[in-house]
Amino acid sequence: MANKFKLVRNSNRESQRFRIVVFVIGCFLVSMTFIVVSQPQSIPFPILGSKPSVHVAPSTPKAEDTGHSQRLGEISGQDNATEHSKQEMESNNEIQEKIIEGDDLRAHQDEVGGEINSAQKETLRTTDKLGVGGQNMMNSEKKPLCDFSHYRVDRCELEGDIRIHRNPSSVISVESTERSSESYRIRPYPRKGDKIALSRVTEVMVKSSKDGPQCSINHNVPALVFSVGGYTGNLFHDFTDVMIPIFLTASEFNGEVQFVITETRPWWMKKYLTVFQKLSRYEIIDFDNDDRVHCFKHVAVGLRAQMEFTIDPAQDPNGYTMVDFARFMRSVYSLERDAVTRIEEHPHRKPRLTIISRQRTRKFTNVPEIVRMAQDLGYEVVVEEAGVSTNVAQFARNINSCDVLMGVHGAGLTNLVFLPMNATIIQIVPWGGLEGIAMFDFGHGAKAMKLNYVQYSISVEESTLTEIYPRNHPVFKNPTSFHKQGWVLLRGTFMDKQNVKLDVNRFRDVLWKALEHMMQ
Repeated sequence: MANKFKLVRNSNRESQRFRIVVFVIGCFLVSMTFIVVSQPQSIPFPILGSKPSVHVAPSTPKAEDTGHSQRLGEISGQDNATEHSKQEMESNNEIQEKIIEGDDLRAHQDEVGGEINSAQKETLRTTDKLGVGGQNMMNSEKKPLCDFSHYRVDRCELEGDIRIHRNPSSVISVESTERSSESYRIRPYPRKGDKIALSRVTEVMVKSSKDGPQCSINHNVPALVFSVGGYTGNLFHDFTDVMIPIFLTASEFNGEVQFVITETRPWWMKKYLTVFQKLSRYEIIDFDNDDRVHCFKHVAVGLRAQMEFTIDPAQDPNGYTMVDFARFMRSVYSLERDAVTRIEEHPHRKPRLTIISRQRTRKFTNVPEIVRMAQDLGYEVVVEEAGVSTNVAQFARNINSCDVLMGVHGAGLTNLVFLPMNATIIQIVPWGGLEGIAMFDFGHGAKAMKLNYVQYSISVEESTLTEIYPRNHPVFKNPTSFHKQGWVLLRGTFMDKQNVKLDVNRFRDVLWKALEHMMQ
């Protein structure tokens, strides 16, 4: 009997333990089910593919203080062209800083790299999980409104019921409550990370919302929202920051696109109105001053952009090239010459040389002597100066008529976009190890346009710096040492203080080879 009670007691104990275990397991499963269903973002490990909610829009990456030293290291003169090409393809999260001289614009930065850092990746999408029937439901994946992954520009694409209003500057996608909510602030100008340029650009709010302002006017074509602020007014930036990007972005619409522009200045818009009219059949909307609510079915905020003054067709969805851009610019101004012909085909016509003159820094001090030497070789010589108030159409016709274009490194060389194919462009590089900058800014683009590109680096004897510094000064003995001390010193020494007295005997061979090129 004792054994029987022991068996019964042991059986009761085992039953009691079993019930406790079942109870604990049951509680655990119930708790986990509640967490998974109602608060997936609180789980400290990946589950069900859920991602944490983020409610802070990604900000434009700040320019690193090391940008100056990185840029100066690249222009040291040792295989600069190869180094730039390598950085364009491989470097990540590097900001290149450099200057293109203009009347009042002295500094700008450019970025090289293709990937964003992990913190930016976390903020690429801002999502609110909206409750349905008292329970939070997981939303299906959808493409975020904005893409912050590009090294040079942030862009947003919106489709559906899109409303644009200037007060505040906002682009709103009106959506149902079952969709995710997003909110971003971007400055639609292709100088990402450049605080100076972006300080001159209106910040635009891009968001999705259940509600939006009532439409004043409905449009049946897509809209492109962008800024013409930043460094525009400098010819180089007019093209590399606006003209090339808008060509890449708007050409595919064949005129059926509406431009919504911030920072419009009447004189600047008038200067390039012909370009805008070639790309759009519709009157430009001044985002800063138009009080109406404009409604569209498709809106893009920001323009496509690549590296400085060049187009890589492999990076462009339409495969556009610099040849396409040059052809477009010739069509805008109805320029007659598409390509340079051989001298033998026009025996009574002299080859035409245009010299881009400068009146402030890096100017030729012996222009009459250069003109006489070129005339002795058989050239017809024209001296032109490109300024802020220059009539673009007239200047374009003058440049298109020439066979050879030459000038000291500076914004005026941007006019090479009007040259006919196979023409020769000669860039004079001032003393100071600036060959890398020269090639990066104009050399790659010129070659991509199928121009005969020649880069001529002046000697010490051709620099007016000899009138300022003794011959044993580091300016001549070790110019690359200035590169390591920052861009401000480099610019002040080799850009702002230096003019060029061209050695006509040394340069004669360069112009003669340009003639030989026209004979081939």
